[in-house]
Amino acid sequence: MKRPDLWLATLLLFAVPAQAQAQVQTQVQTAPTVSASKRQLIDQILQAQQAGIDQLARQLVEQPAMQLMQRAAAVVRRNVAVDKQEAMGQAVQAEVQKFAQEAFPLVRDRARALAPVTIGPLLAEKMTESELQEVVAVLRSPAWRKFEALGSELQKALGERLVTDVKPQMETRLKALDQTLAQRLGLTSPAAASGAASAK
Repeated sequence: MKRPDLWLATLLLFAVPAQAQAQVQTQVQTAPTVSASKRQLIDQILQAQQAGIDQLARQLVEQPAMQLMQRAAAVVRRNVAVDKQEAMGQAVQAEVQKFAQEAFPLVRDRARALAPVTIGPLLAEKMTESELQEVVAVLRSPAWRKFEALGSELQKALGERLVTDVKPQMETRLKALDQTLAQRLGLTSPAAASGAASAK
């Protein structure tokens, strides 16, 4: 895996937010002024949504990092001797983890800085002050905070059951897709190869 790939991913991460900020700053300059009380409500909402903003930043870092790691793993399997693959895989994983650890604070801080000039104007334009007050009241509600705290537990419960329920169907469909793609590409799928080997 070449280092430029990591730098390319980093540049892509920052290019889109930078373009977005330039566009939004133009919009903000021409937008009508927002009252101090409305601005204060928007700031409270943004503060309450900081965990979600941070999560978005983490996804922006981790998604390309995982894609790079998957590509690197494929290269390692093809080009590295079997007895050295495990060590090389660990080295690649360490590089990707280092990238994510270094990139996340930068992207998180950028996301926090952009939130007021992207989300803020939309809230100011689309919602009235009384509606914003209702949103703030909900966000401050003990019941809502309890519900939010259950978020990961609820997702885990659904995810585990979903995997159990759809796994047989997905495995069948994935095998069919594997065979179809193999035929289209003129290749022998792993399943077909193992079937042919057992028939001999």
